[in-house]
Amino acid sequence: MNEDKRSSKKDVKGTMTVQEAGRRGGMKTAQTHGKDFYEEIGHKGGQRVKELIEEGKRAKALSAEKQ
Repeated sequence: MNEDKRSSKKDVKGTMTVQEAGRRGGMKTAQTHGKDFYEEIGHKGGQRVKELIEEGKRAKALSAEKQ
């Protein structure tokens, strides 16, 4: 029988799950950059979402005008 290569548990010493790698990376980023970093990137992300919503509204309005 074939063994499933996508096992969620550690099979070999030195490997980790994607979940564990993400958690460890997030903790390291938090230690390195701190609270202000997360506030800044959160604000930038929110501003980008706002821009995308406005672009969508403009595109919808132009589409309605053409019909």
